[in-house]
Amino acid sequence: MLVKLSVRTAAAVAALAVATACAPQTSGGSSSGKDEKTGTLRVWLFQEVDNAPKQKVVDTAVAAFEKTHKGAEVTVEYIPVETRAQRVKAAFNDPKSAPDVIEYGNTDTAGYVKDGGLADITKEFNGWSEAKDTDPTARQSVTVDGKIYGAPYFVGVRALYYRTDVLQDLGLEVPKTQDELAETARKIHAARPDLYGLAVGGAYTYGAMPFIWSRGGELAEGKGGSYSSTIDSAQAQKGIKAYTSLFGSGNCPAAKCAGMGGNDTVTAFASGKAGMAIGGDFSHAAIEAGKVKGKYAVVPLPGVKPGSVAPAFAGGNNIGVLKSTSHRTLAVDLMKQLASKRTQSALFDAMGFLPTYTDVRQEVAAEEPFVAPFVKTLASGAKFVPASPAWAQIDASLVLPTMFQEVISGKKDVAAASKDAAEKMNDAFSSVG
Repeated sequence: MLVKLSVRTAAAVAALAVATACAPQTSGGSSSGKDEKTGTLRVWLFQEVDNAPKQKVVDTAVAAFEKTHKGAEVTVEYIPVETRAQRVKAAFNDPKSAPDVIEYGNTDTAGYVKDGGLADITKEFNGWSEAKDTDPTARQSVTVDGKIYGAPYFVGVRALYYRTDVLQDLGLEVPKTQDELAETARKIHAARPDLYGLAVGGAYTYGAMPFIWSRGGELAEGKGGSYSSTIDSAQAQKGIKAYTSLFGSGNCPAAKCAGMGGNDTVTAFASGKAGMAIGGDFSHAAIEAGKVKGKYAVVPLPGVKPGSVAPAFAGGNNIGVLKSTSHRTLAVDLMKQLASKRTQSALFDAMGFLPTYTDVRQEVAAEEPFVAPFVKTLASGAKFVPASPAWAQIDASLVLPTMFQEVISGKKDVAAASKDAAEKMNDAFSSVG
């Protein structure tokens, strides 16, 4: 039975960075050779900007787990997203100090799989009654080579936030194509020089990708860990040009915007400094807590053609069990509790995180209108990053932000910058075999 959703807490949550998953190449039991039915389970979850609402939901889930698992205790540690890579790597290398259960994002899944850190829980997941209602895109985020390495925790996509009062005052319509989006942004900034027309960031990779994907461009092609970059293809170059053209004196000055990331653009909008911004469902609480509360609306980011929706990056986090756990059965049960319909419903209530279950998502969409544009965006077809262990390296090396910033600054043209980015991506793909 689903939890009845109460009034949403307007917690000031910044856009959540997405980490990712890891898992072993082999299936079977714990690598420790033990499956103890009592004892202490350690959990690592991500620390949010305002963590109290999340912690309250987690505490309730943990209490329910401990009530039904006598002799088992759970300790939860909230770790900074920014240092997750070092912490998780250390945990994989030192099982004695590793947690039993972790939260991870979906962009590093293949890398964690190669590292052999997470347990293959395919059998348990497929036998879990709630799993049948998991959104296919969310299920894909925990799947590598047909095996499942965790349970989806929440899904995140981005859409177009816009100031209803600004558009009304200026007599402007909501953009229906990306050309109209650029034109509207310029008109806003021309009439209101104190505002960015559309807040954009040179370091905002996932805000830029819809412009590339909507023109038929891709990051890379291939499968099974063997990839080749296509960021320098003709279609991708058209998308890069479209995105980088939004930087400059006519909309978002390069001097201020070239270094901005996703959180910066959302903050600019929430603080009343932008007419429009590309933000996630997970940005809603932060914007509600800002100066524009009651003066904005959200629609799917338009594509190239009228009526189309630009493909969005399907972000989100998952919950997984470490292969090194000596409490595999308990850890899997705890994973299910933390990623259950009841918990995801409560997390949406507290944080605005979009549930990964289609039925739960339909329920929250019916109760909260702000969810509708994001659900429509997901239904229109979201995309992922390459399922390669190299993606973490590409992401950490800022290959794509560097490419955008080189174009924005005039240091390189689109062809040269994308060619250099493709070479760097291919070097990373080659390094992992």
